Amino acid sequence: MEADAGGAAPVEPMPGYLELLTKGFAAMLGAWRDCADCGLRFSKQTLLDNAHITWTEIGLFVFCAFLWTMVRWGLTECLFKPLAQRCRLLPKDAAKMPESSWKLVFYTMSWSYSSYLLFFTSYPFFHDPPSVFYNWKSGMTVPTDIAIAYLIQGSFYGHSIYATVNMDEWRKDSAVMVVHHIITLALISFSYAFRYHNVGILVLFLHDINDIQLEFTKVNIYLKSRGGGYHLLNDVLSNLGSVSFSVSWFWFRLYWFPLKVLYATCVSSIQSVPNIPFYFFFNALLFALLLMNIYWFLFIVVFVVKVLKVKELNDVREYEDEDGSKSAEELLGDSKADEDAGHPKSAQGKHVQNGVAKEKHL
Repeated sequence: MEADAGGAAPVEPMPGYLELLTKGFAAMLGAWRDCADCGLRFSKQTLLDNAHITWTEIGLFVFCAFLWTMVRWGLTECLFKPLAQRCRLLPKDAAKMPESSWKLVFYTMSWSYSSYLLFFTSYPFFHDPPSVFYNWKSGMTVPTDIAIAYLIQGSFYGHSIYATVNMDEWRKDSAVMVVHHIITLALISFSYAFRYHNVGILVLFLHDINDIQLEFTKVNIYLKSRGGGYHLLNDVLSNLGSVSFSVSWFWFRLYWFPLKVLYATCVSSIQSVPNIPFYFFFNALLFALLLMNIYWFLFIVVFVVKVLKVKELNDVREYEDEDGSKSAEELLGDSKADEDAGHPKSAQGKHVQNGVAKEKHL
């Protein structure tokens, strides 16, 4: 549906899952049948005709990705590690807190900016997702405020590919995380080059909120045992964060994302731009992102089950036998790291802290 010449098109109601499946399948099948000349040569020509990105923009991306790495290193060495040392965190927590603190800072900033664009400007993309394709033209000018968001997010995910392998703690899903970062960077880069930036802002908004809640929860888990004691406030905040994270993951990534974004890209895009370039390529990447969201949701289900069984709240993606003592010793620069490297347990299954047996707290 194109926007009316004299004003905006009426807002379409959000579809349900069944409508997404039926209309999405019909739209894709119709697009496949109409693509009689599709092939490698046609795709190459479409890429040359519709992709618009300059060497200056590529240079800015590389520079900012390097800059994020330097900013993270500086904050880790000058702020996060000294804070972990001052709080006297357990060694395994002290080794992981800088990573979570850095991600909490970044995602809070990036999601706040995406929220500003969607709710405090004239962009109607959240309330009217099909509008992301209204008046689309190949090579159209990207608004400066959206271009800034793309530069921030694209360069961060470029940095994150390196950071996941070389800077972050390795977890059970780290390989999937690298794939996620590559797909996300491909989506950001190609959506910018093909001028699908409007839908890109909506995708980023729907995903960043969960990262804020995840890292906030993990930081409070680390802080609740600081100094060898138990801190109720951080325990309560970590529990509230875990509940909020679990609910919002489903709502943002498994409800709004498919029904707002995938419906718009599968159905509304064909209606607004019948011969929209790389229709199947972009939808394949978005569906791959949805599958990874479902994969991580299984971790969340395991996490909730562990909570319901009143076990200790840990990140279920981490290896049970991981050895954080070595990195913790480097972090704390303290001979006490060797003494605090583990949690001695009594025969009754209680934690022993400072010579006193204490009950586990959720």
